[in-house]
Amino acid sequence: MSQNVIQFQHGLSWAQFHDCYGSEAQCEAAVVAARWPRGWRCAHCGCKRFFHTRNGHGRLLWECFVCGYQSSSIAGTVMEHTKVPLTKWFQAMYLLTQNKNTLSALALSRQIGVSYRTAWLLKHKLMQTMLLREESRPLQGRVEIDDAYLGGEREGHTNGGRKAANKTAFVAAIQTSDDGHPLRMRLTPVVDFTNADMARWAQGHLAPGCHVVSDGTWAFAQVVQAGATHERHVTGGGRQGARTPQLRWVNTLLGNLKTSLTGTLHSFDHARYAARYLAEFAYRFNRRFDMPAMIPRLLRAVTVTKPQPLRSLRVCEVCT
Repeated sequence: MSQNVIQFQHGLSWAQFHDCYGSEAQCEAAVVAARWPRGWRCAHCGCKRFFHTRNGHGRLLWECFVCGYQSSSIAGTVMEHTKVPLTKWFQAMYLLTQNKNTLSALALSRQIGVSYRTAWLLKHKLMQTMLLREESRPLQGRVEIDDAYLGGEREGHTNGGRKAANKTAFVAAIQTSDDGHPLRMRLTPVVDFTNADMARWAQGHLAPGCHVVSDGTWAFAQVVQAGATHERHVTGGGRQGARTPQLRWVNTLLGNLKTSLTGTLHSFDHARYAARYLAEFAYRFNRRFDMPAMIPRLLRAVTVTKPQPLRSLRVCEVCT
């Protein structure tokens, strides 16, 4: 049996990563190159002339020759105001992109040598960056979709089914190629699977002209509101539904997602943070064709994403 080329590709080894990003100076240079690929430019007056200075903490600053505006390489980015060395940020990016499954904040804190609170903040800032990056890329062509849930009933609650307590609904969608292989996925929390919710989801996440394949959930017919065509298969529940060939890849990805989350996280507040954990899984999957490139690509996203302070990261997620 031949090996899956993508699954068995060479990733970025720890030794290779350390050679590229092992020192603070190397990480600083990588941040500068990612943020200003055409050279530094003053954010206030647009001047390209500058000289270097350092702040009270020893961080390198760029000072505009004309207006005197000062900025560091991380000002205005996700890493703004961080007291954590850049080497720790890069180690976190490595661990979150090169592992097949998700990594808990506790495991991250142990591996990079920071407190749990710091690891939680790093992880959620990076996951939020992944989420914002994914939101701007709608699915195209043939798309398989399914309804899914995180969580389940809490002890003491008797209401079951889709409205069971402690459940977070989300839409699982995967774009496939002409020859039937999976390309890109989207995992999006929603309030519920109503006609209004599905029409809103389709308009936000599907490109016009998509051909959507779904199970018998009636609300999925609302994808036509986004200019898509709809192919419906009444599959029934349980194992029979999971074996429907037209929905092979969306069922496969849901199985992989369950393994990734339950095999790593004992529990997490999915009512607030579901979108980020789902986006992290999708981000790795969508860039699996070139694993070594995930770090520079995530770094670029980090440098162009606005600061994400703790107070905004703690705000409950708004389902779309």
